[in-house]
Amino acid sequence: MNDKTEIRQVTVISGKGGTGKTSLIASLAFLLQGYTILADADVDAADLYLIFSPEKSEKTEYYGTKKAVMDFDKCTKCMKCYESCRYGAIDQDLNIEIVRCEGCGLCKHVCPVDAITMVERVSGNYFVSETRIGRMVHAKLVPGEESSGLLVAEVRKKALEVAKEDNKLLVLIDGSPGIGCPVISSLSGSHMAIVVCEPTVSGKHDLERVLELLKQFNIPGFIVVNKSDINMDITNEIEEKFGKEFPIIAKIPHNHIFTQAMIEKKTVVEIDSKDKSVTDIQEMIENIAKLILEKLKIIH
Repeated sequence: MNDKTEIRQVTVISGKGGTGKTSLIASLAFLLQGYTILADADVDAADLYLIFSPEKSEKTEYYGTKKAVMDFDKCTKCMKCYESCRYGAIDQDLNIEIVRCEGCGLCKHVCPVDAITMVERVSGNYFVSETRIGRMVHAKLVPGEESSGLLVAEVRKKALEVAKEDNKLLVLIDGSPGIGCPVISSLSGSHMAIVVCEPTVSGKHDLERVLELLKQFNIPGFIVVNKSDINMDITNEIEEKFGKEFPIIAKIPHNHIFTQAMIEKKTVVEIDSKDKSVTDIQEMIENIAKLILEKLKIIH
């Protein structure tokens, strides 16, 4: 790969947690390991490492929002900071509760004697780890921190660097569930999105919100309906309502294989089975992997 080769990015997302998104992307990463670097952008609740058991991790500290620190030698106890803080982060003794501090800087602004300083704090860490399918980039946000979208951006940036170093043509991104800031950050720069949903009333609503997001970013999207047979009426409604603009590329029936794979710390496509219901699902996932390569012109 030369310096001008554009590394393609595919993000797998869902409208909510628990749809089977991680199980799907883990299988795709296993099948595409010759082409891809895997990035877990679900920094609030990363779980891909549970399947791939990363080792020899290179850790980098991530600094997000700044936090307020009081210098009591300068403080005149005018109480302006206490009266101004909307988050209740400053008590009547002018102690600053770091967990409550949102880093807005208002207390520093109103302090007449510059007794408050905004300092950087470690908000999380991101890692480049060796796994059995190659290197993986993942992260962990400190509980209570609010800058998850910024940490996702760091994960994506690092994944692109690693892909270039390892001569990979593709970055496969496991996005956060929902439509919030972390999801928007994980979609930024993506060439394709795969949306995993379930055929329930709430699942259909969540899907619609995610697809609206893809329209705003002008990102081509494809739908995977997991547990498609638990309500075929809604599965058909999803296809009728969204299928023309966002094709359904797989309808995966409910199957024990997903739970079995998680227990064994394997991907679904690694499970050796003669059960046709299992091999049919494995074939569906293999076809999704081929579709990614073909749509992004990685193979012809």
